[in-house]
Amino acid sequence: MTPGFDKMGLDSPSDFVELGCAISDLPTYWYEGYCPQSGEQLRLPRTLFVEAIAQGLMRSLGESQEGKMYGVLLVETSSGEQRVLKAFSGLLNGNRIVEGWVPPIPGRDRVAFEEAHTLATLELIKQELIALQDLPERSQYEILLQEFQTQLNELALLHNQRKNERQQQRQRLTEVAAESLEIAEQLNEQSRQDGIDRKQLKRQQNAELQPLKSSIEQADNRIRELKQQRKGLSRQLQTQMHAHYWLTNFAGKSLSLQQLISGSSMPTGTGDCCAPKLLHYAATHHLKPLAMAEFWWGLPSTNQEKVQGAFYGACAERCQPLMGFLLSGLPQGDAIALTQTLPILYEDEWLIVVNKPPGLLSVPGRYRDVQDSVLSRLRHLLPDGESVMAVHRLDRDTSGILVLARDRQTYRQLSQQFQQRQVYKVYEAMLNGSVIEEQGVIDLPLWGDPQNRPIQTVDRPRGKPSVTHFKHMARTGNLTRMEFSPVTGRTHQIRVHAADRRGLGVAILGDRLYGASGDRLHLHARELSFEHPQSKQTLQLTVDTPF
Repeated sequence: MTPGFDKMGLDSPSDFVELGCAISDLPTYWYEGYCPQSGEQLRLPRTLFVEAIAQGLMRSLGESQEGKMYGVLLVETSSGEQRVLKAFSGLLNGNRIVEGWVPPIPGRDRVAFEEAHTLATLELIKQELIALQDLPERSQYEILLQEFQTQLNELALLHNQRKNERQQQRQRLTEVAAESLEIAEQLNEQSRQDGIDRKQLKRQQNAELQPLKSSIEQADNRIRELKQQRKGLSRQLQTQMHAHYWLTNFAGKSLSLQQLISGSSMPTGTGDCCAPKLLHYAATHHLKPLAMAEFWWGLPSTNQEKVQGAFYGACAERCQPLMGFLLSGLPQGDAIALTQTLPILYEDEWLIVVNKPPGLLSVPGRYRDVQDSVLSRLRHLLPDGESVMAVHRLDRDTSGILVLARDRQTYRQLSQQFQQRQVYKVYEAMLNGSVIEEQGVIDLPLWGDPQNRPIQTVDRPRGKPSVTHFKHMARTGNLTRMEFSPVTGRTHQIRVHAADRRGLGVAILGDRLYGASGDRLHLHARELSFEHPQSKQTLQLTVDTPF
């Protein structure tokens, strides 16, 4: 499906999602900034609904060898209709302006001549750098150096052999006094000649290599000069662009990037990211933003930090410094998610059990944009909220039963049950493919690479023991409904055991991290059974699976 593009330059949400489907507008992330004038904290959410719109755009993009960030902004027109803007960072297939996509921030045309001239100069520098790096003398030098080193090594072996022979002959001369002194002198002369041969070979090496080495040193000096020149030209062009790039916010105020981030060096590409382009376009066309989502599509980024289909927030270097200005003038309604209630499954004076919705964290994250969580809401809503503690956790995209303690002693007792594997847990999942096995046990140790968080992998040398029982429930077309009972509680345990070829080899529907698309992660904590810390009675909890 290729989303349509109407005469206003706005897409309809129905071009990306089936509007008959009930998709929550629960925030999963907040774009945040502080108003430069009032100091007020300003926020714009990323919601499950706008994520579903973004996933529709992903499907339309298809396979791409060009990895880059894309973004969608859900807006409301003056007539109250909801529409969608979409943008890409930098260039798309070598083009800065593409029909159907939000155009770049205005101002680049004012430095078009300077940009073209600078880019042409940079291209010449690039070609000269390539030529200097590929200088023939470099390979010639390496070949000759290797040849001389081989000759010197062979000569050293020969000389060492001769030296040993001379030592043996001298030993015999001392034992046989009748031998002539003439032989001894011949041996000394041979030793002197070996030294002369080595010196001559080294002189020959120096004579042949020195001119090549001089040429290489001159080339390296020129490379350093060119790189410095390239750096200066790039900075000069960026400064010119930043002086002419103008952003407008929802209060109607316009400033250049240079004015917005004065006194600090801006990274290359500032102003070319999706978020500034989307928000500037909405502000200048009198559109009210409702939610925004940015994602990576195509080959992974060079540093492997960004992977296809994953959502990302405002980048710290380019976008976050602009966010406060861009959101200024945007009405801030009662969007604070901490006031939203949660479905309570069980509650007494010692503990509370909730049915966690998908897209909500179990506990707050480290940064301000990931504070909304089950724990945060309960601490905000309950009279004794400050004493509430999460006994265990569910992944943000996993729904289902979550247990929280209301005092420290209950927390310790319940935590001990989880640690000693005395808690019976049942999850239900929809797998994105057909599974032949009816039931069984998956025993695959899991390890989380610190350089590739939060992804977990099967790693027998370094992984922690991870065991999951599974049982087939039903098949619908190419989908398989499975029941999982984890014995251990590792991060992403069920997700990896399902997706890895050494497990079931079929990812859970909606598990973008491990290879399956979908509107949500179809994994639900359906049943939980444990001993109540006070009554000592078995507490059995069950909640319906929402998919």
